[in-house]
Amino acid sequence: VWRQADKYGVPRMCFVNKLDRTGADFFKALASIKDRLTSSVAVLQIPIGSEGDFAGVVDLVNMNAIVWRAEELGAKFDVVDIPAELADKAHEFHHELIDVVSQYDDVVLEKYLEDETSVTADDLKRAIRNATIHDGLVPVLTGSAFKNKGVQPLLDAVVDYLPSPLDLPPVHGMDPKGKEELERKADAGEPFSALAFKIVADPHGKLTYFRVYSGTLEKGG
Repeated sequence: VWRQADKYGVPRMCFVNKLDRTGADFFKALASIKDRLTSSVAVLQIPIGSEGDFAGVVDLVNMNAIVWRAEELGAKFDVVDIPAELADKAHEFHHELIDVVSQYDDVVLEKYLEDETSVTADDLKRAIRNATIHDGLVPVLTGSAFKNKGVQPLLDAVVDYLPSPLDLPPVHGMDPKGKEELERKADAGEPFSALAFKIVADPHGKLTYFRVYSGTLEKGG
């Protein structure tokens, strides 16, 4: 799957899951990602605790901690200060994050060389997004999806760092008669084009899932 994503230039992120399981080791998994997949990684979070004591993550972009309330099954969380015992490690990984991102962004590089503390969270988000979409940088996050710990920041990261349709080039395909190649931009004003990729038998009838590439489809169309 990774090789296929490389082949087609698909931007991606890594989510190190199951941090609450026995034997879970985020840093070992991170080393495996760097060894087997890519060395171009931007670590955006480190865990607070592990296995049965996994409680949350340190956000290395905003430099705070996110701790989930166990009794709420991950639905609610608190944004708090970084635990004292993780302060040194958090600053170490924050420094590494700025160092990695500075290799892709001149603004971050200039601030990094002059005064590292002047690099803001907004600087990092903008640079990470651009490098993820255009230069193959891979943000790394972590959590426990089964307990819903880490899911909300992951969804935020999808919005913050992965491309929207407007960030991607137009799609190309053949016209229905197979005579000429057509181009479609991600624009509601373009002719309607979509790919039906799944049909499901439902009590209300057959449901067809499709991805819209251009144009709009009206109700009953």
